[in-house]
Amino acid sequence: MNKNELIKKAYELAKEQYAALGVDTDAAMKKMGELAISLHCWQTDDVSGTENPDGQLSGGIQATGNYPGKARNIAEITADLEKVMSLLPGKQRVNVHALYGDFSDGMVDRDAISVKQFQGWIDWCKKMGIGMDFNGSFFSHPKADSGFTLSSKDEEVRKFWVEHLKRSREIANEIGKQLGTPCVLNTWIPDGSKDTPVDRNGMRAQLTKSLDEGFATEYPKENMKDAVESKVFGIGAESMTVGSHDYYLGYAIKNNKLICLDNGHFHPTEVVGDKISSCLQFVDEVLLHVTRPIRWDSDHVVTLNEEVQLIASEIVRNDFMKRVNVGLDFFDASINRIGAYVVGTRAAQKAFLIAMLEPTKTLVELEEAGQNFERLAMLEELKTMPFAAVWDYYCLQEGVPTGADYIAEIQQYEKDVLSNR
Repeated sequence: MNKNELIKKAYELAKEQYAALGVDTDAAMKKMGELAISLHCWQTDDVSGTENPDGQLSGGIQATGNYPGKARNIAEITADLEKVMSLLPGKQRVNVHALYGDFSDGMVDRDAISVKQFQGWIDWCKKMGIGMDFNGSFFSHPKADSGFTLSSKDEEVRKFWVEHLKRSREIANEIGKQLGTPCVLNTWIPDGSKDTPVDRNGMRAQLTKSLDEGFATEYPKENMKDAVESKVFGIGAESMTVGSHDYYLGYAIKNNKLICLDNGHFHPTEVVGDKISSCLQFVDEVLLHVTRPIRWDSDHVVTLNEEVQLIASEIVRNDFMKRVNVGLDFFDASINRIGAYVVGTRAAQKAFLIAMLEPTKTLVELEEAGQNFERLAMLEELKTMPFAAVWDYYCLQEGVPTGADYIAEIQQYEKDVLSNR
């Protein structure tokens, strides 16, 4: 019996076991079609970008490690992404930062960028049949060296970044228009103070003024959606960040924007999975940046841990799939970057499939009946259900490597492509 036959046989046995709990495994795999994970282009090159690849990364961001073979231009970035996508089941999108434009016709500063610098990305997405998301880049730039961008009290600096926000939104609108799927435009700034500030209110008033100006133009939601992202601290902004979670949640609710929840942007005891249903009481949609923080917002490769599982479970249990936009955000320069993508994305996908294999109706009935021992027992038993058999069969159906077979493919890609860079 070959490996594929063994996978099919194991799946049939797992299907029966899940059916005994009232779970339809075929329906769960079909539901995975509703999930499209946005792959962050910056894992290919450690957030170097194409604007100034040899520039110094700044803004509270740090990619550690020097693994060989990082992408050096858009052609290599897209080639790497194509390889990644060939090893993943399900649907993906691509998430691009503004510092990843095509500047082959000459350098264009961030307050002057247009769709011209990103038309190549749009054309590539058309070829791949995928959607595209976008981000303004408010870091790694001389006008961000002070530590303040949209919240700056220097009017020249503030206006520069407001214009960058406006240009980013124009580009996002055109991306969504051309691709026929909404582009999520995420706005994150590194603004904050290394030491204890006095005029916190003044900084936040400046940020509000800037956001109001930058968001003044309304674009069709079928083309683009605005999201705002908080952070608890950054390198050089340890004492206070202007765009805190409280600030942005209030701004998003008041102005009908998406709130971006990055699970690396909170204190260690805060769990993003618990925030999803709270935020969706008051905003239409949320954006997720799924990562793995270790001690600080170090953006490690996503693994299948309890926090990621809770995020997926909360979305599936509450039928939030159409209200949550799922993206990844990590940058590990210490290991094979293609491998990082595949391990991290598959981990997130596994969390969602596990959530879709949960007998939620039964668990809620136990909860509402006050049968908390039974609820706990059921949740514990689910942890050792034969999920791997369903996952392998799902990958087999999707025509991608099953189990650990992708490792050899990535090793071959490193030998044939990455080692020659």
